[in-house]
Amino acid sequence: MNNNVKTAMVGTPCQILAATKINEYSDETGGSSIDVKIGLFCMENFSYTYLKEFLIDKKIDINNVKGFRIEENKFKVILNNNDIFMVPLSETDSFKRKNCDICLDYTSDISDISIGSLGSPKGWSTVIIRTEKGKKILENAEKENYFETKEISEKGKQLLERIANQKIQKNLENINLREEVSRPVIYRRKISDDEIDEISSECQFENLESDVISEGACVLCGACEYVCPIDIVKIDDRKPQKFGECKEDCHACYYACPRTFLSENILGYDFEEKPLGDYLDIVSVRSSKIKGQDGGAVTSILMYLLEKGLVDNVSIVGEDENISWKPVSRLTSDVEEVKKAAGTKYSTVPIGFKALEK
Repeated sequence: MNNNVKTAMVGTPCQILAATKINEYSDETGGSSIDVKIGLFCMENFSYTYLKEFLIDKKIDINNVKGFRIEENKFKVILNNNDIFMVPLSETDSFKRKNCDICLDYTSDISDISIGSLGSPKGWSTVIIRTEKGKKILENAEKENYFETKEISEKGKQLLERIANQKIQKNLENINLREEVSRPVIYRRKISDDEIDEISSECQFENLESDVISEGACVLCGACEYVCPIDIVKIDDRKPQKFGECKEDCHACYYACPRTFLSENILGYDFEEKPLGDYLDIVSVRSSKIKGQDGGAVTSILMYLLEKGLVDNVSIVGEDENISWKPVSRLTSDVEEVKKAAGTKYSTVPIGFKALEK
């Protein structure tokens, strides 16, 4: 890895957790260039293949779709002619990834900054500031007129806590149901770093396969592929696969995976105790630079980080040039490319670990 390169990563809670573990256990994983972590609010993620099938069943050509939105407990499909097709969010079960139903983190609790729309007025983003690094970025970006901020309303904060709690309680039930018929969901079992070292130092890809992948807990984050020192782990829209024999005494993938054991040093509390995690402040943000989805906070922060030289590149999720709405993750240092990639992509995509320099 090039230690001089700094990357800002935008990701869902599981992806942020993977990035945290890669750097926390850098002796085993090799670490990464990720220096700033921007987490997204996430209730669940969708399969591109099954989302497309759902649209076909509804007589909607995905090539005629201008955008997707989740609002007011509805899944909305905005067409190019501005017509809106919507269904209750409960009807998305047919294309929701089942691996998401054991996640207890709604607001990306271990990022520097967490961002979503819930809790803020229309046209604004909700931003949870979690670390001193995140606080400094937000304060300085506001001084440089990248956006304006205001305190979130008490009603907005209560809504955020209620939705986060709903995800936790619903998915705790899912975890309990799984554990009645299968093996334990191990990422929920917080243990000490000493215990993690004792267990993980004996685990390789085969153990990851039995403990996570075969159990339907893999989130396709791409961490195992990224940390593999001999590049035999591959992910292509499906679960990770190994092509070859593991390097002797290598445990990198097991340490990096967000669905193996969660250290008390990484998360020192239960999700049930703090549904929004630890944070310094919660504010509403509206971009002064772009007219983006909601308040445009993610795009504005990435623009600020690049234009001020605080990072060398940022992770974005754009679209495949040849396949409509097929998400593709990549790194860029081009502000115009960041602007073009603005907006939520609702399908699963392995995060830009693939593109990071090792």
